Amino acid sequence: MKSAPKGAVVSASLPKGEKKREKAEERLITVYIMGKAYQVPAESTIMGAIEYAGHMIVRGAGCREGYCGACATIYRLPGDYKIRTGLACMTLVEEGMTLAQIPSVPAEKAIYDIEKLKPNVSAIQETYPVVFRCVACGTCTKSCPQGLQVMDYVQAAKRGDITAIMDLSFDCVSCGLCMLRCPAEITQPLVGILGRRLYGRYLRKESAGLAERVLAVNAGAFEAEYAEMMSMSREDLSKLYYARDSE
Repeated sequence: MKSAPKGAVVSASLPKGEKKREKAEERLITVYIMGKAYQVPAESTIMGAIEYAGHMIVRGAGCREGYCGACATIYRLPGDYKIRTGLACMTLVEEGMTLAQIPSVPAEKAIYDIEKLKPNVSAIQETYPVVFRCVACGTCTKSCPQGLQVMDYVQAAKRGDITAIMDLSFDCVSCGLCMLRCPAEITQPLVGILGRRLYGRYLRKESAGLAERVLAVNAGAFEAEYAEMMSMSREDLSKLYYARDSE
């Protein structure tokens, strides 16, 4: 992390007097970022605290809303021996917290041809045999900031249950925290990716609606709408994006 000028995170839109009052009224707590003590706002996320402390995050940040998995963080709390895990953009700071970011957890991806694999246990044996070292300790599940049942999909992989791997790992953001804590050194997110790819290639159900939409796209049904969007300003695109219907 590179250091940025102190105060760079303070809003520049407020008059000087209001800035001082706002800062005086703000409740600060002490956290330890990469081993050094900082005073940060009590209600901030870990990511917000890091930036408030004067650091510019150039690694370990992506969507900032909990969907990309880039801001994996480990931390401890006072009087608690446990190493805890979380995403920096979603986890709030606590008094006395000691934290460090893990922007990337090394993992070797198996090289395979999906067309030469079968959707059963043989694919797991061939690509990620380390899966069979799992002792079902549950550490991976406890480490997952998404609350996924990681151990369950690893057990499904040992059985060759590709559908269960897909279902249980579907929301994985590959932050790597489960790999970091696993005593068997399994690369769980990569196993999940393989399971989802096998499911998509061999086991997925055909969707009539999807087939119709693909035909419509290929026939140019949305070309005028695409052209209109391409001519819009960034501001107008932003408004359109946030006004959309979504679940």
